Amino acid sequence: MLYKNIAKPVLFRMDPEQAHHLTIDGLHTVGNVPGGRRLLRAMYGVRPCPELQTELWGIRFDNPVGLAAGLDKNAKAVPGFSNIGFGFMEVGTVTPKLQEGNEKPRLFRLPPDAALINRMGFNNVGIDGMKRNLRNQGHRSIPLAINIGKNKTTPNEQAEDDYRACIRALYGYGDFFVVNISSPNTPDLRNLQHGDDLSRLLAAVIGEIQAQHAKFGGRQKPVLVKIAPDLTPEEVEYTVATIDRSGVSGIIASNTTLSRDGLSHENRKETGGLSGRPLTERSTELIRTIYRLTDGKLPIIGSGGIFTAEDAYEKIRAGASLVEVYTALIYEGPGLLRKLNDGLKTLLRKDGFSRISEAVGSAHRSK
Repeated sequence: MLYKNIAKPVLFRMDPEQAHHLTIDGLHTVGNVPGGRRLLRAMYGVRPCPELQTELWGIRFDNPVGLAAGLDKNAKAVPGFSNIGFGFMEVGTVTPKLQEGNEKPRLFRLPPDAALINRMGFNNVGIDGMKRNLRNQGHRSIPLAINIGKNKTTPNEQAEDDYRACIRALYGYGDFFVVNISSPNTPDLRNLQHGDDLSRLLAAVIGEIQAQHAKFGGRQKPVLVKIAPDLTPEEVEYTVATIDRSGVSGIIASNTTLSRDGLSHENRKETGGLSGRPLTERSTELIRTIYRLTDGKLPIIGSGGIFTAEDAYEKIRAGASLVEVYTALIYEGPGLLRKLNDGLKTLLRKDGFSRISEAVGSAHRSK
């Protein structure tokens, strides 16, 4: 109620990107003092529940709801986000070199559609800046994924060099990595989802992961691939098969969409990637398809239009082992996380499941 009645009206009167930076800066400040972290846990924290705990790739997740990439692009507020109820979080997308991104304005709200459109263009402080932020911050209590991409000026033929540079610089700081080849806001980036480019890129990424594992020891860190929701059925089949053969650890479905179907707000005319409620069913259907194509053997993180526990549960039943939110957090505030977790517990019990892992892909088994 505090967010919806006080914070949101103030933030929604501001330019969206200005509000974004204010939120990140506030979480950075509060999350980097012990008293602040305790306050965040008291206000928004989610109590661990055995039913919602799961393990993937040797990593324990206290609950299946994570923060999608794009909100904390520079890993500036990791301790803050770690204490408001997330089960894990993604930071980035980060590129090797600092990048200003596209011209402003580049972030737009569509309130009647419960959506956002962004054309940020991988604005970030680069691998050195992210490394500095992660090194200088306080303790984090949840698994951290680092979402990596290529600089705008790097041609696709040399893209693998950028992805390898990100892994090489940040391997010691993340629990797993996400290869972003699906943002619509970097020219030609989505072309890396197709053909020999994808095979070559993933081979290079896996090779770098293995090289860093040999250097650091311990558990080899997982790497996932984030794909677009706008692929044709034939493209989905080919892309998923290529990813499956590559040896990566999983898929995130999905990134933002270029579709504008059913939108009512005037900002629908803006270019960029659309996220939020209009993506709910599209991303769930993509999860369903990936699960079917891989016989449920390749873990999926579901992202796109999750506003309610029912939305999250549908993605889990379709085949997602974990889920991520972003746009709903902007519209609903941090209280969303407690609602999602409480709702998921209720839905699990209703269907007779004792663990979240038992519900993964259950829609396929019930057919």
